[in-house]
Amino acid sequence: MMRRFVKGLCSVLAALSGCAVLMATSPAEAQEIQLTGPLAGAPAVRKLRLYREGRVELSPSVSFSLLDEYQRTIMPGLRATYHFTDWLGVGVWGGFGFQYTTNLTDELQEKAVNARDCANREFTKACRLTAGNLTRGNLAEDQLGRMQWIAAPQLTFVPFRGKLALFAELFVDTDVNIFVGPAFVGLQERRECGSSGTPCSNPESFSLESRLAIAPTFGLGINFYPTNFFGFGVEYRGLPFSWNTSGFDNYGGGPNGDFPDTAVNSEDRQFFFNSLLTLNLTFFLPTKVKIQD
Repeated sequence: MMRRFVKGLCSVLAALSGCAVLMATSPAEAQEIQLTGPLAGAPAVRKLRLYREGRVELSPSVSFSLLDEYQRTIMPGLRATYHFTDWLGVGVWGGFGFQYTTNLTDELQEKAVNARDCANREFTKACRLTAGNLTRGNLAEDQLGRMQWIAAPQLTFVPFRGKLALFAELFVDTDVNIFVGPAFVGLQERRECGSSGTPCSNPESFSLESRLAIAPTFGLGINFYPTNFFGFGVEYRGLPFSWNTSGFDNYGGGPNGDFPDTAVNSEDRQFFFNSLLTLNLTFFLPTKVKIQD
């Protein structure tokens, strides 16, 4: 009995000793492969195309505003960027806007302006109640705010890149860029009226005046490169700032200024997270691309 117990204990100790030896030798073998294997010292990617490094990027584009209440903007523009490295660049984007009205504006124009005919029936109750907020002419031309132009110097970062495959047959180099910077926005809004000037109920108060708004801008884009010097992509841009898109007397009176005060001025501006979706073509100069070893 004693002999069988001693024999079994020796077997268990031998097994544990073997495991300990294996555990002690495993890291040494892995380290040896790392130092002497065929991939030792090799870069993560060979023959990598550096589409951006040391090149100027010119991108004609067209942007479309999103989630607009009264007027939508189509903005042809251009982005020019110089890339110090393949992941960092500095440049400027800008465009000039053209507007067209939304269905809400068309309804207001038809039912609240044209149908009431306040120019000839100003004595009616509806015309007297809306005299300070609705023009008797054209809404888009007389009181709705619009973005005329934007200029935005910006830094561009490219944190992600790789290839996309279509049905495992067509491959295209792709990257994702993010950008950030200040934006200078040329606006037109309804000119001030009321407390210190022309009464807002006076039809002559319905006209637009220009001002400059400064706001942060940021966003991201995805780009595709079918050739060494040409690409295309799409990007989203955020542009948050306050402005009076309707030309209405929104705030300034009552407790905390939350009610109309029969005046139109800077207190009537509302904060909007203005958004743009941009489609662009991209051309690189020089046209020859750098290729890593």
